[in-house]
Amino acid sequence: MTLASPQPQAAIPSPTTAVWELGPIPIRAYALCIVLGIVVAAVVTEIRMRRRGVAPGAVLDIALYAVPAGIIGARIYHVITSPQEYFGEGGVPLDAFKIWQGGLGIWGAVAGGALGAWFAARQLGIPLSLVADALAPGLPLAQAIGRLGNWFNNELYGRATTLPWGLEVHQMDGYNPGHALRDSNGEPVLEPGLYHPTFAYELLWNVAVAALVFLADRRWKFGRGRAFALYVMGYTAGRFWIEMIRDDTANRILGVRLNVWTAALVFIAALIYFLRVRGPREYVVPLPPETAPAGGPATSDVSQLDVSRKTTAAPPVRYRVASEAEFTAYREGGTVPPEPEPGPGPGPGPEPEPEPEPEPEPEPEPEPEPEPEPETGDTADRASARSGRRATGDTADRATDADGPDAPAGGAGTAVGPPAPRAADQDY
Repeated sequence: MTLASPQPQAAIPSPTTAVWELGPIPIRAYALCIVLGIVVAAVVTEIRMRRRGVAPGAVLDIALYAVPAGIIGARIYHVITSPQEYFGEGGVPLDAFKIWQGGLGIWGAVAGGALGAWFAARQLGIPLSLVADALAPGLPLAQAIGRLGNWFNNELYGRATTLPWGLEVHQMDGYNPGHALRDSNGEPVLEPGLYHPTFAYELLWNVAVAALVFLADRRWKFGRGRAFALYVMGYTAGRFWIEMIRDDTANRILGVRLNVWTAALVFIAALIYFLRVRGPREYVVPLPPETAPAGGPATSDVSQLDVSRKTTAAPPVRYRVASEAEFTAYREGGTVPPEPEPGPGPGPGPEPEPEPEPEPEPEPEPEPEPEPEPETGDTADRASARSGRRATGDTADRATDADGPDAPAGGAGTAVGPPAPRAADQDY
């Protein structure tokens, strides 16, 4: 018979039951804490996303993908980092699917949840950084509530201590999961001594991180995921020292718990991101509804559409990123501002306009006839010679006819001028 060792009066008790039967349905405290934490995180995220232009209810669309992906990722991380519990000697591989017995890794939860949130945000046209910053204060609150599930399960406690807030830990019944092992008298069996309540340390630390992120983000208006990076730094800093005083079974590298190494590396990565990434806080405004092009079909009858080619439709975009000034103008005026033209800067710019086709060259106009040159020199002499020749032609004949054959020389009908030039002197 195993008797419980006497415990000092000043101690934190642990529950003896972590599951209740509601008919054939077991209600587990661990699951309730996880669900309650998700609800709190969703409410906080919903409020913060609304303040940045996202329509009400969008967080449910995101949670539909992020929550299952986060739980799966958390379980995968736990199984990978503690394989001996399921695949080692005496382990049962199918127990890896018994998530209700505990065993979720926060690092896998964040990675899986981020993947699911990215997919959902892409469908809505919302930047993932906006979702992450909105989630940053709510996620540590969810983790704080989730740690109560570890308290119900009598797990994740620290080393032995003599502090007044030491934790009583029960031995749990492996044949009756969720219940404490009992002796022949029906009394729950306690582990000897008291232990650091690391669940309570992390709970209080997470609440402080949530307050830090909320106040800092309100003061400096972080954008591009920097509020989330601040949460990661705050959480991993606390997880680092809390892991150092835990005494439960865990894999170690160079004598140090695996989660200590993970916390240190994740903290460094978040710090680098926080220091290097800059940018204003993101807001979004809804895009106007798409309209059919002019002259296009006004019906949605599939039979009238060209389905001969297989195309991949782009995900629907319902929002676009806007500056704070655009968002304020939208909130005050109620009209969707036009999308600004892409300006210079890194990233792909607008497509170059096609070069205009060269216009056909106009036909050359006929050159005007040159004006006659002024009569100087030889040119004047030749002109005089031509004038004299013409004068001695028809003009002289007319003059002769008018004056008669007997008109005196030098009279009115006589043409006066130089003699007609020779053929060699004429200029044609």
